[in-house]
Amino acid sequence: MKLKKQVTVCGAAIFCVAVFSLYLMLDRVQHDPTRHQSGGNFPRSQISVLQNRIEQLEQLLEENHEIISHIKDSVLELTAHTEGQPALPHHTPNGSWVLPPESRPSFLSVSPQDCQFALGGKGQSPDLQMMAVYSLLPFDNQDGGVWKQGFDITYEPNEWDMEPLQVFVVPHSHNDPGWIKTFDKYYYDQTQHILNSMVLKMQEDPRRRFIWSEISFFSKWWDNISAQKRAAVRRLVGNGQLEMVTGGWVMPDEANSHYFAMIDQLIEGHQWLEKNIGVTPRSGWAVDPFGYSSTMPYLLKRSNLTGMLIQRVHYAIKKHFAATQNLEFMWRQTWDPDASTDIFCHMMPFYSYDVPHTCGPDPKICCQFDFKRLPGGRINCPWKVPPRAITDANVAERAQLLLDQYRKKSKLYRSKVLLVPLGDDFRYDKPQEWDAQFLNYQRIFDFLNSQPNLHVQAQFGTLSDYFDALYKKVGIVPGMRPPGFPVLTGDFFSYADREDHYWTGYFTSRPFYKSLDRVLEAHLRGAEILFSLALAHARHTGTDGRYPLSDYALLSNARRNLGLFQHHDAITGTAKEAVAVDYGSRLLHSLTNLKRVIINAAHYLVLGDKNTYHHDPAAPFLGMDDMRASQDSLPEKTVVKLGTLPRFLVVFNPLEQERLSVVPVLVDSLHTRVLSEEGQPLPCQLSAHWGSATDVVPDVYQVSVLARLPALGLRVLQLHESFGRPTLASSVRLYLHGRDLPVHQQEAIPLHVFPAAANDFCLENQHLRACFSGHSGLLQNIRRAGEEQEQRVSSEFLVYGTRTSKDKSGAYLFLPDGEAKPYVPKDPPVVRVTEGPLFSEVVSYYQHVQIMVRLYNVPGVEGLSLEVTCLVDIRDHINKELALRFSTDIESDDTFFTDLNGFQIQPRRYQRKLPLQANFYPMPTMAYIQDARSRLTLHTAQALGVSSLASGQLEVVLDRRLMQDDNRGLGQGLKDNKRTCNRFRLLLERRSTANKVQDERPVSFPSLLSHLTSMHLNAEALVLPMAQEKLPPLALRSFLPLSTTLPCDFHILNLRTLQAEDDSLPSAEAALILHRKGFDCSLEAKNLGFNCTTSQGRPPTAPASTWTPWKSPLSASAWCSISGSGRGAVRPGSMGAALSPAAPAWPGSSWASAPGTGEQALGRRCRTLQRLLPSNLLVLCSQISEAAVAGLPVAGAGHGSRQWVGKAALPCSHGCPWRCTGWAPPGPWGSTGAARSLVGLGQLPEELLCTGDQARLELVGNTRLFSKAPGLCLI
Repeated sequence: MKLKKQVTVCGAAIFCVAVFSLYLMLDRVQHDPTRHQSGGNFPRSQISVLQNRIEQLEQLLEENHEIISHIKDSVLELTAHTEGQPALPHHTPNGSWVLPPESRPSFLSVSPQDCQFALGGKGQSPDLQMMAVYSLLPFDNQDGGVWKQGFDITYEPNEWDMEPLQVFVVPHSHNDPGWIKTFDKYYYDQTQHILNSMVLKMQEDPRRRFIWSEISFFSKWWDNISAQKRAAVRRLVGNGQLEMVTGGWVMPDEANSHYFAMIDQLIEGHQWLEKNIGVTPRSGWAVDPFGYSSTMPYLLKRSNLTGMLIQRVHYAIKKHFAATQNLEFMWRQTWDPDASTDIFCHMMPFYSYDVPHTCGPDPKICCQFDFKRLPGGRINCPWKVPPRAITDANVAERAQLLLDQYRKKSKLYRSKVLLVPLGDDFRYDKPQEWDAQFLNYQRIFDFLNSQPNLHVQAQFGTLSDYFDALYKKVGIVPGMRPPGFPVLTGDFFSYADREDHYWTGYFTSRPFYKSLDRVLEAHLRGAEILFSLALAHARHTGTDGRYPLSDYALLSNARRNLGLFQHHDAITGTAKEAVAVDYGSRLLHSLTNLKRVIINAAHYLVLGDKNTYHHDPAAPFLGMDDMRASQDSLPEKTVVKLGTLPRFLVVFNPLEQERLSVVPVLVDSLHTRVLSEEGQPLPCQLSAHWGSATDVVPDVYQVSVLARLPALGLRVLQLHESFGRPTLASSVRLYLHGRDLPVHQQEAIPLHVFPAAANDFCLENQHLRACFSGHSGLLQNIRRAGEEQEQRVSSEFLVYGTRTSKDKSGAYLFLPDGEAKPYVPKDPPVVRVTEGPLFSEVVSYYQHVQIMVRLYNVPGVEGLSLEVTCLVDIRDHINKELALRFSTDIESDDTFFTDLNGFQIQPRRYQRKLPLQANFYPMPTMAYIQDARSRLTLHTAQALGVSSLASGQLEVVLDRRLMQDDNRGLGQGLKDNKRTCNRFRLLLERRSTANKVQDERPVSFPSLLSHLTSMHLNAEALVLPMAQEKLPPLALRSFLPLSTTLPCDFHILNLRTLQAEDDSLPSAEAALILHRKGFDCSLEAKNLGFNCTTSQGRPPTAPASTWTPWKSPLSASAWCSISGSGRGAVRPGSMGAALSPAAPAWPGSSWASAPGTGEQALGRRCRTLQRLLPSNLLVLCSQISEAAVAGLPVAGAGHGSRQWVGKAALPCSHGCPWRCTGWAPPGPWGSTGAARSLVGLGQLPEELLCTGDQARLELVGNTRLFSKAPGLCLI
């Protein structure tokens, strides 16, 4: 009652302030002195008066908005630590369940400035916009002669007389970390020999060059070579002979990978390179991914790379860009108005990256200069003209022939600098090939360079050698835009390498492993965060000797296995069956280990007395939420056994927002009550646990608990077997549709069996009403609360076949035999309808798919959308692909939207001039269609292929079973299908301020609700039952790490503990990576139940004149903060001192400032992370030691420079527990403008993180992260 009174008072205060503010506005306008000025010249003076009034009104409205926002924040702060248990639901007379209104206030306050970026900036339009290019091209595939997909190239012999042609031949070996062979098999058979030979052969001639990209292989090789060989490698890198390009753990697929995993594998590779070789990559190399996302150039740009190369682009795009000399361009993000995201990109022009397709347009000639194919070798030239060894007798003729190809290729580019890759898959694995290639090419180079009349300079080079020469030729600093070169926005999906062979099948191939990938990713993020928090606390309390530091090795191994699976033949589903099993085994092994890491951290963090912590790997304190019997099986949830004593559950919420969620738990007792840790009963729903359409699993029940879960926190719950007040049971209706099936049920769960089909029926909560077909059990329409009109959203299953001709669908290609046909099962479905107080659901059992649509009866995010789950099993299909299509009356025309890597949205347009398969695109996290009134978004928990083939339609391919190879090198079909669970959320939103001009822009954003819906889907709460069936000997307490609510648009991407010198142990450093998400404000945002606001990138702040030193439980003798001037400041304190959050600095106190101690290892590692993710992903590093704060990187004067400020020696016995060293500067280097968010919206203004007015993010205990002001932070 006290809380309700407080909330009532605060609500009244908000109302009064709003009314009073409006009164002041009117009063000030009425008494505006400009009203009494003489009329004079009416048109000018009166307009001026009106303009002044408008400006005053805008200013007053903004002030009013800030006042109300502060009051809302105060109310949120007031209720943040008051549990306010959800009220129990009750039945109404009409038979429906009603959940009482929330006892806590729910606010959604969007700052107007946060909407501006989505409305578009004033930046210049790009020269090349990929949607426009697709609309322009005829895609006619005319025969181009020797360059079959291009055209004849001619030139004048004297074109290079004034400016010689400069040729860089770049030797490379593309090593797939798994494809035809497993990762280990490739390493032992080929990769180790390539790298061993590289060290020997490169030292024979300082003119030789080589590039390498896959750090996964390189690190394995490094661990097995001598110190002498390592020193040789460092020398080769140091003198520029060997270049590490891109530097990721793998060369990732860019269609199916999620940006968390893309960034993580990039960090893993870059940190390995810095630690072991001391090098930072400068150029990106991606010759084999099957299409390219615009996410990757953004990440590479933020990693301080200045150039990148791509290859697998639609052949018609290549031809068009070659004809217009646009194969090199500045790749810009669609949402970037000021060119801060530009990175220089080189597109290879021809069919492949092998030697026959890289020297010039004629593969018959180029093949003659692949000296591995010399007569007598294992491979030859398909064009029947073999290479010839270069001798004094033939060098002139051979060099002239090759130069002709070089010149023709150079005509496709704008500069007189030419890049010629020299390599292929797993090349240079024998010393003989090194000799054949390098010796013969060197003879050609020596001849060409000795002939001034040829006007050519040829040499071996690295990728960066080429980019540097180009930059020098055009007279610019690396990374800047070369004069006259075009700017491009958009992506390069979908890819076709010839004819109508579109590589759109792999968007769905092997969906089981695509799903397992995302499960592992979610567990890795959760484990990273909990491990970092637990370790920091354990170290400071002196219990780290008992804490399992060995868990860090499990984390490191999981990072690398997740990174390995981002490889473009792994997550794509395009590897051999045995290789897929190897990947799956690695993923499952790491998933199991991560559950151990989470259990150990959760055990420590929920203990009331940390000194009693004891780690026993043989008898873990907490159990796992589920188990998988093998790498190709679905998880089985843990059944909690109840007895006379209560069983405890620890529920982990991996989101940075508090969530009100329905948490499912399997128990062995019908009589179950769930209590909070304070002993208060929580709302529950009892349901049967079904083993099949008509069979209930005996003696197992599902208890679904409505619980409020703290942000990034651990909630302790109690399970009791109680024979008192019964848990609210759900009711079940089973429709058999005339099928004679035995039904096994439990007496305690009401079940009504209907032999015939049902009439159409509906499920409803306070937000929406969903109606279903009584015959099929499939969704038919949705009606949102407050609307009279239903929105048609009908679902159906479809089947695609494959062609009967020679070319058929396979792991890579989607070559359907026409439009999809309706799925016709052998028997009608069994439909089960469950209704209960917390959720209701419809499950339809078909022969090959089981679909569940669930509607949660809870306030907030989970009750605003439909949960859709498809359990697919097509193992008896032959050359079929199963799809799910939603058909609506949304007038979307030919436009739809898909995400890129869960990172940004890319508008798509159905191209009728292209075949059906060309119109499918990757969907890692969401796709939507919209018109002026509505938007329908399909959120997904796994990457799949998606399209909209007609207005109002959205369809997703669920699984593919194909019996043949599609002639792209794999040599197998897709016949190893698994029972696969695909999870979705279907969100229907009303558009309130749609704008036709806005809708035609090549950029779009999800709504804030859509972002949070996606997060709820992809970051499920983890339920950890206490492993021992007895009372815990020690008190357990819920763990709430955040002291205040983060803004709704902030996402903590990771809190990643960095490695020590010993790779298997954690250092005292961690990286906190924040992501501020962009959102579309045109979607209606009423009654969404969010307990958060947006705040222009600023966490809640204190008055500008104060800043608060905090007593940290991790520091024995110091208050640590940093002054607004950027100088470090420390104030000795005592354990007994405690200040309130609003306490100002002590008056008259003397603050000791000390100079910094130099750029230590911490600063070096943080700079690596900052180079990786500066401006829009904030990178912060923590230090828990007696070392001084190393420094705070801020914007420098130019490329590569840093200014270090805020250095302070800390006389803390354990140091300040969380120390930040770097969010990247606002905007591009040296600029002062606001940086853009990761997904392109909103702003990271100068105040985002640091000194001055501080906000606090409580990480451990009372440790807080001060924020505001440019630069970065401290605690």
